Formats: sequence, C-alpha cells, structure tokens
Amino acid sequence: MTFRVSLLIAAMTALFMGVGYLLGAEQGMAIAFMAALAMNAFAYWNSDKMVLRMYGARQVGPSDAPEFYALVQELAARAQLPMPKVFIMDNDQPNAFATGRNPENAAVAATTGLLRILNREEIAGVMAHELAHVKNRDTLVMTITATLAGAVGMLANFAMFFGRSGTRNNPLGIVGVLAVTILAPLAATLVQLAISRTREYGADATGAAISGNPMSLASALAKLEQGSKRIDNHTAEANPATAHMFIVNPLHAHAADGLFATHPATANRIARLQELAGGAQPTPGPARKGPWG
Repeated sequence: MTFRVSLLIAAMTALFMGVGYLLGAEQGMAIAFMAALAMNAFAYWNSDKMVLRMYGARQVGPSDAPEFYALVQELAARAQLPMPKVFIMDNDQPNAFATGRNPENAAVAATTGLLRILNREEIAGVMAHELAHVKNRDTLVMTITATLAGAVGMLANFAMFFGRSGTRNNPLGIVGVLAVTILAPLAATLVQLAISRTREYGADATGAAISGNPMSLASALAKLEQGSKRIDNHTAEANPATAHMFIVNPLHAHAADGLFATHPATANRIARLQELAGGAQPTPGPARKGPWG
C-alpha cells in the first residue's frame, strides 16, 4: 500500500470520525469510531461473498471452464500468488473484477460478455490486471474506503432525518448539520474516487508485468470501453458503490478524467501502457467465436 493511499484512507477515517463529532461532540466521535471498526470488520470477512452473490457470479473449475481456469492458473503462478477462486458472471457487458481480503482468500470474476469478445491474449491482460489488484492488496483497500464512504452517507442521512432536533449535541448547531448532510458525503466520495483511480493505474502496470504484454491489456481496455458504453450492467447501475471494482466503469463514465469518475480515462491508461511497451500501438485481435464457459 503506497503512502498516498494510506494517507487517503486515514483521511476517510478522520472524516468519518469528524462527522460523528459534528453530530454528537466527543461522544459522537467515539461512537463513530466504534461503528467504523465494526463495519470494517464485517466488510473484511464478508464483502467478497456479498458482491459475488450480488452479481450472480458462479464459481467455475477446470472441468466446466477449462481454458479460462487454466489461464488464470498460469497467470497466478507467474505472479507468485495462490490460486484464486474463479467466477463467471452471466452479463453481456464485457467487464471483470477481483475481490477478497487477501491473496489467500481472493476471487477473480469475468462476465460472459468479456469472454465472448476478447481473444486469449486480451483475456490474459485483463485477468493479469485483476490479479495485480490482489497482489497489491487493492481489494482490501477499496473495501475499507467503500465501507467508510457508505457509513458517512448513512450518517448524513441520519442528520438530515433528525434535522434541527439533532443540533443540541452538535458543536456547530445547524451549521454542523448542514456540513454533515451536504459536504461530508461529497468529501467521502472524492476520497474514494481518488483512491480508485490511483489503484487502477498501478494495477495496469503490475498486470502488464505479469502478462508480459502491455499492449494486450491496452487492446482489451479499448474493447471493454466500447462494450461498456453500449451495454448496460443493470446490477451495477442499481449498486453504484461497487462500480470502482470493475476494470472499466460499468456506469458509462465520460472519457475524460472527471472529478467524479470512478476510473481514469481509458485513453490515458492506454497511453501509459504504450509507454511501457516502448510506444507500440494496440492491435486488437479477432473476437473469439464463443465464450469460455
């Protein structure tokens, strides 16, 4: 975990405790701290199962998805990682994500849409990117930030619901309530998105090293960007807090690096991969005739 990301997580935790203070002074801050510990403990042990169930992911093995499973196995060995659990999501939008609290309890998942349109080298680039998230411990980092961001939003809703009746213990009175309901969720979202964008660039670089072919990942990203803009991911739209997990934004983000973008612009990611490959251009290969699984 880089110093910058550690600093951002510390900022998110401080923000959560600050919201507690604005709602209930020292007692509120103490309660917020205990709530943060409890929520993160729950997320640490259960977030992977929850998100996989949310997206209807089915676990596959060497008997029911032999090519895909063998590819992940090969990449995990290259990355010197334990073999993760492998899942396929029945979703036409081409996308993928990784989850799990540590490399020993990791899972990688790809949609049927991804397996349908990418060739083997491109799939290898994508899954190497997801294994890079596991290797870099990004899955745990993003779970913590998403949990705290959700908790800040919950407290904001609490403050808005109780309104003026909650100002008695609030050191700043109605100003504190307004700060909680308007500014706190905005700040939490910005911190979460900053962490997400930082980790995507890191996973691209590490994934390129694992696969040994940066331009295969670049080619895959170009295809995934086009596919995600054309095809809806209804589960992601209903659960936008999970959007940062995917390799490309499932919510049809704009091409530029916007303030509220969950991912860096795909063009910028491809440009960095081209630099790693010595200025080569992505050359998309043909789509597969059928999905792996």
